[in-house]
Amino acid sequence: MPLRIYYGGTFDPVHLGHLAIARAARDQLQVAVRLLPAADPPHRAPPGATAEQRARMLELAIADEPGLLVDRREIERAQLHPGEPSYTVDSLRDLRAELGPRQPIAWLVGADSLRSLDQWHEWGALFGLCHFIVADRMGSPLQSGLPASLAVALHGRFVSDDRALFAAPAGRILRLRGPLRAESATAVREQIAHGGAWRALLPDAVADYVSDQGLYAGGV
Repeated sequence: MPLRIYYGGTFDPVHLGHLAIARAARDQLQVAVRLLPAADPPHRAPPGATAEQRARMLELAIADEPGLLVDRREIERAQLHPGEPSYTVDSLRDLRAELGPRQPIAWLVGADSLRSLDQWHEWGALFGLCHFIVADRMGSPLQSGLPASLAVALHGRFVSDDRALFAAPAGRILRLRGPLRAESATAVREQIAHGGAWRALLPDAVADYVSDQGLYAGGV
């Protein structure tokens, strides 16, 4: 069965680094990547833009990008259940219910996210729901210095062959081969708040939207 790739995050705002990761996954695995903006992330402070604004920026960013799509399920779930936290494990359970137990599903994350996976809600359940594709710099110590419980959970899951993700529904980890950029959403917000050279860090349409909406100018 074809692989489904999902790239979750706050995307506050979506920047060229996010797009580089999504493109690299699309091109390496030769399947579409669905970018899934978080509604109200339980693991960090509320984002600087509303969920609808962040989703709109994503739509603008990928308007001319074949194979990149926006999935609004977390935002829509929050609208149906206001005030409830939005967890990745809930989105993956929704996807399993929708796509079935045999569908290969991969969650695209950065190396820092994988290294802190044990802080995610019901993190132990994630390996039965999806693969992980990890965007990191080659040579980074992805498997060292981990908490013992996470090291045990990750042991034996890393694969080097892309086809391994198509051959099973979940449970494997693949490093993404692709150049990473230095942008971070925090750095972009800081540049905007302090009048720095921020426009070059964003897709043109997103930069125009940020200006039009007056986003992030009051702080990070």
